[in-house]
Amino acid sequence: MTTVEQATQIILQNTLTFGEEAVPLANANGRILREDLAADRDFPPFDRVSMDGIAIRFEAFAAGQRSFPIKGIQAAGAPQLVLTQKNNCQEVMTGAVLPQDADTVIRYEDLEIQDGQATILIEDVQERQNIHGRGTDRRQGEVIVKAGCKISPAEIGVAATVGKAGLQVAVLPKVAIISTGDELVEVGETPLPHQIRKSNVHTLAATLAGWGIEADLLHLQDDRAEIEATLTECLKKYDALILSGGVSMGKFDFLPEAFGALGVRELFHKVSQRPGKPFWFGRGERTVVFALPGNPVSTFMCTHRYFQPWLRAGLGLQPFENQYAVLEEDFFFKPDLTYFLQVKLVRREDGVTGAWPVAGRGSGDLANLAEADAFLELPTGKQNFKKGEVFPLFIYR
Repeated sequence: MTTVEQATQIILQNTLTFGEEAVPLANANGRILREDLAADRDFPPFDRVSMDGIAIRFEAFAAGQRSFPIKGIQAAGAPQLVLTQKNNCQEVMTGAVLPQDADTVIRYEDLEIQDGQATILIEDVQERQNIHGRGTDRRQGEVIVKAGCKISPAEIGVAATVGKAGLQVAVLPKVAIISTGDELVEVGETPLPHQIRKSNVHTLAATLAGWGIEADLLHLQDDRAEIEATLTECLKKYDALILSGGVSMGKFDFLPEAFGALGVRELFHKVSQRPGKPFWFGRGERTVVFALPGNPVSTFMCTHRYFQPWLRAGLGLQPFENQYAVLEEDFFFKPDLTYFLQVKLVRREDGVTGAWPVAGRGSGDLANLAEADAFLELPTGKQNFKKGEVFPLFIYR
């Protein structure tokens, strides 16, 4: 049986790249940047006033002058004024360009203004204080954001600042989420006693939407001919297929044989893990196939543990975010399998993330996912997992 580590390696050896595209700035949040963002001019582009007050020449203050006649106001967004005489001052507003020939700003809080005169009330004045110097943040042409990062509101702000109305980003894969089985009915239907409503596809669609992917939702009945006909079209259209159910040992679990008949090469089937043991993975000419067990916890866990790293690697990111948590109570698990324990997370006062086990009723217990926040990956080779031990974490909330 394939180990979790072997399955991970095989999946990451079969990542795809999807190209790049230009998107408007408003649609770029969460995408992967494919171009450097460089300063189109010095930042700030002028000596910028950082406090409301007055602008003076420091040499006048150093010579003992404390009272300055006010000659104009430099507003933010207005063209630069000139301080024509060193013994005068100009009122200045935060964000304004520093008047020409001025070199020091005194805050209103440190002044008394009366009859057009500003009197400085403090003695601790430094030349160029309260001035954000031109080019001190970035120089023209300097790279501010490198290609390859995930775009957040911070990068959106930088892009807007340098005049980028659109950005080059990595194309997201085309994905279909496919449910299988005659027992499934639509969400709006009233199921018969032997039926259940579709839930896995909606859970996975919401998961992928959080990663920026709008997946198509399809369904396969337990009919071999229908399965092969639908999958034939899917293998032409999509970069990745995520299937739920149809990969175990039942007499109606047709998927492995159907994929074989369609030329999809099986790379592994069954992983030494719980939940998700029947996981089947393969690759066609242009499509990667994640055929997951139908139990909802299995499907959900495998999507986070295997599909997400595959996606991240294909987009040029590190496959794993390398998050960890401390087990907050002893836990026992006897089978020699990697166990993905559902946990509730707490942020402790010492800054450590703690993980409390959430008891469930097996991989079919969909409701239990709503009570937990993440999966803690407990390795093979031991049965007793002690409070205080640290394990890899896969957060889904």
